[in-house]
Amino acid sequence: MIALGSCTVPTHREQVKAGPLGVIADTAMVVSAHPAATAVGVQVLRDGGNAMDAAVAVHWTLAVVLPWAGNIGGGGFMVVRDGDGRAYALDFRETAPAAAHRDLYLDAQGAALPEQSLYGHRAVGVPGSVAGLFALRDSLGRLPMHRLIRPAIDLARNGVVLTRREAEELMEALPRIRQHSTAPNAFTSRSQWSEGDTLVQPELARTLERIRDEGANGFYGGTTADLLVAEMQRGDGLITHADLRAYRPSWRAPVRSTYRDVEVIGMPPPSSGGVLLMQLLGGMEPMDVRANGRSAATLHRMIEVERRAYADRATHLGDPAAMQVSTDALIDSAYIAGRMAGIDPRAATPSAMIAAGSIGPEHDQTTHFSIVDGEGNAVACTTTLNGGYGSCVVVGGAGFVLNNEMDDFSVAPGVPNMYGLVGGEVNAVAPGHRMLSSMTPTIVTRGGKLFMVLGTPGGSTIITSVFQVLLNVIDHGMGMQQAVNAPRFHHQWLPDVVFEERGAIPRSDSLALTRMGHRITVRPPIGRVDAVLVLPDGRLEGGADPRGDDEAAGY
Repeated sequence: MIALGSCTVPTHREQVKAGPLGVIADTAMVVSAHPAATAVGVQVLRDGGNAMDAAVAVHWTLAVVLPWAGNIGGGGFMVVRDGDGRAYALDFRETAPAAAHRDLYLDAQGAALPEQSLYGHRAVGVPGSVAGLFALRDSLGRLPMHRLIRPAIDLARNGVVLTRREAEELMEALPRIRQHSTAPNAFTSRSQWSEGDTLVQPELARTLERIRDEGANGFYGGTTADLLVAEMQRGDGLITHADLRAYRPSWRAPVRSTYRDVEVIGMPPPSSGGVLLMQLLGGMEPMDVRANGRSAATLHRMIEVERRAYADRATHLGDPAAMQVSTDALIDSAYIAGRMAGIDPRAATPSAMIAAGSIGPEHDQTTHFSIVDGEGNAVACTTTLNGGYGSCVVVGGAGFVLNNEMDDFSVAPGVPNMYGLVGGEVNAVAPGHRMLSSMTPTIVTRGGKLFMVLGTPGGSTIITSVFQVLLNVIDHGMGMQQAVNAPRFHHQWLPDVVFEERGAIPRSDSLALTRMGHRITVRPPIGRVDAVLVLPDGRLEGGADPRGDDEAAGY
């Protein structure tokens, strides 16, 4: 049982009926990676909050109940559409500290030192989550922040009972947390964590109370900032008080495109998610996917489209504050058509023969949630520490985990990050820059009305997971839960391999693809999509991914 303190939340079984299409609700829906976070979001909606308020509360809660991915020491992206149809994109991605530089992760001979960007204090970017949550609430929310953060404080103080997955995640990271944290913390308080154990986080509760009482300055200034900077100094990290004071989230214009009869609203750079998703969908537009079904021909086309889009990612995408990102050119239908013109329907194109197109002048340890309220407001939010438990540094005396997002920069041209993604000079380490991301929070409309809200964790597989779920609904006619459950595959240009969940590609199709020249390998589950579909009668279907402890609930 999860202690919610003063926050009494009815279970989803009291609110909705689970039908063959998934969890169905008449008015509002929350889908997140943890039952407690979902319950908190639903209660906020019942108490008169809107989807944006619920998103803030869910995010705070995930920082407590899902500490390997939910966070206050990381960052993320959010796409919001209000009930009047206005759309917004909120970038609260981490930034490189002022002391960061191009050769930060190179030795004296210029060779890459990738471990330094993965674990420990030098892997940490300046966190953006707290500033992002205040930006959202202050601009679009309704309820006071003390109400939205209260459930997270109660959970941190009273404890969270670990599921099997959560205990396994913690045990896997525990040796690195012990190695890289400079002070005892809640995670290191035991040598063994098992399903059913209660994780109590008193230091995190006090940090959240300071944020409740002092606002964003309760994180970026005062006691919490002192504790964070002291942790950096003990571990030879880079973040200073000046870095924390300088951090600002950024409201951006979403990227938009159409596919069939829907409009797709996505996250712009420094996320690559929106641009690549629109390239993938544009690449499939000429094919009658519904008529072809999930055949070898369809799968081949999807793989070839993915191959070309990820090649573009490595060359053309980075922080728009540091470079000119030609977003409109990359999602232009004529550019996409030319880019895909070389696809041979009978043979794979080796990735070595694919370069980025010519245009004019993230372990699956992220988390996503989707929310729709009774007023038609919708939020798609993807947030992360990057790897599981991020840098494995827990701030001494403050109780929260710090990210390892510096690994999402290009350590050196051609050197892959922890997800195997290769980058170039446009994503090099530089002070104050935001590292490129694959996070793909997405909202879809049909006929000007809300149709879908979705996203997923999964590092480099995020974009292709969202892509496949969209095709499942739009082209293959699946319901939301069915589309989420369907097995997935992934190709990202380099390495030149098709990664599939077991059963994603039927044996006969696998043989056909192999004869075309594709190399296929089985890997563990891909992504944890949490999504909402608006049904023809206006009801909402929540699709919670069975690959995790995810849950949908509504009323």
